[in-house]
Amino acid sequence: MALTKQQKDDVVAKVAEMLSSSKMTVVAKYQGTTVKAIQQLRRDARDSGTKVQVVKNRLVIKALQQNDTLKGVDTSAINGMLLYAFNSEDEVAPAKALADFAKANPTIEFVGAITPEGVFASADEVKALAALPGKNELIAQVIATLNSPVNDVMSGLSGNLHGLLDGVEAKAA
Repeated sequence: MALTKQQKDDVVAKVAEMLSSSKMTVVAKYQGTTVKAIQQLRRDARDSGTKVQVVKNRLVIKALQQNDTLKGVDTSAINGMLLYAFNSEDEVAPAKALADFAKANPTIEFVGAITPEGVFASADEVKALAALPGKNELIAQVIATLNSPVNDVMSGLSGNLHGLLDGVEAKAA
């Protein structure tokens, strides 16, 4: 069923708002992916705060042109059956969500990403971004690094204490 002009304007306004608030908008081909799989992708992505939308490319281009910062985005790669993953909290989350989903569904293929600065990143750059650890993983790695010297000191002291106790026990016997 075709959208009316008012419905199209509403979609353009909604997409323009999501583009302006998103820290990274990842664009991917989904041709050959089942509706059930797309619904699963939406559920999985929602856990990381990512919103996955299938929008007509023409409407996305209109939404890009409405935003002063995003007017200059190269839209030559925006063609075919595409889905858009938006996230307003984390730059890596949309790329990770799609990359994780693509492992089980190889029909999902990165096209690129739209940055908040108005740059269209290539598919290779998005793949590299998806390979980065997530925010929580990075925090855990920093904490482990900071905690490592404390653990080493405790292990050293514990070893010396055991050696001392073994020496006292040997003298007592």
